[in-house]
Amino acid sequence: MRVANRTAFEMVKYNLARVSDELNQANMIVSTGKRINTPSDDPIGLVQALKIRSDLAGIDQLKRNINQGHSWLGATENALGNVQDQISEAMSLAVRMATATTGADARAAGATIVQNLMDEILSLANTQIGGRFIFAGSKTDTRPFNAIGTYSGDTSPFNIKISATETVAVGSDGSAVFGNIFANLIAFRDALAGNNVSGIQAAIDSMDTDFTNISTSVSNVGSKVNRMKTKESIMQDLEIIKGDRLSKIEDADLAEAITNLKAKELAYQAALTSSARVMKLSLVDYV
Repeated sequence: MRVANRTAFEMVKYNLARVSDELNQANMIVSTGKRINTPSDDPIGLVQALKIRSDLAGIDQLKRNINQGHSWLGATENALGNVQDQISEAMSLAVRMATATTGADARAAGATIVQNLMDEILSLANTQIGGRFIFAGSKTDTRPFNAIGTYSGDTSPFNIKISATETVAVGSDGSAVFGNIFANLIAFRDALAGNNVSGIQAAIDSMDTDFTNISTSVSNVGSKVNRMKTKESIMQDLEIIKGDRLSKIEDADLAEAITNLKAKELAYQAALTSSARVMKLSLVDYV
């Protein structure tokens, strides 16, 4: 009889602990809204969820890269648009200064204007985003152009990753973008200062070439922006798909979870009632 009663006590303890654990687990599912809260809840599902979370983290990084790319390309497009404006102004000045009716004094004053235009273009060529130079190639911490337009960057544009296998150059090789602009402006300035009409006329053709080259660079920037917009849309769709898949693996059916919780509460109350009855037995029966 003693052995049987001890066994009854052990069974009560075991059942109460088991029902209590089940109640706690059901309560956690309702509280968190997740059906996987510990590795033992669903080992296979947990592995799948971790893989999806890793994929989502990668997508998030690519989206940040693309946002950075938009900033860089936007700044590039804006800078080059302003460069075009400065070149256009220099070309208009050259046409006026090439006329026979323009005197040496006017041309000397024009040389000062050209220097100002060149300084403005130099400032644009040294544009920074977050302290990094966008026209310095991959040497983004190096000021690309000095006061006379000598290039100090490199020829490898700064790239960002926009997919597992693709990159886009969002920085630029300043020497390729600006070409001979500074040399041509210096030649134009000096021709004005020296009242050299033939030199002024030659500057018109050279600056026309410079303007065309900048226009080509602007077009290239536009194509990169469109490419990144396409990738951004793909990333957003993929993020939604994977997020939905993760939800199906991790998230609990709340209606079902609440029903299960109520059932566990009833089972726990029944276990407590049963335990109370057993505990009313005299301790004399167990010594």
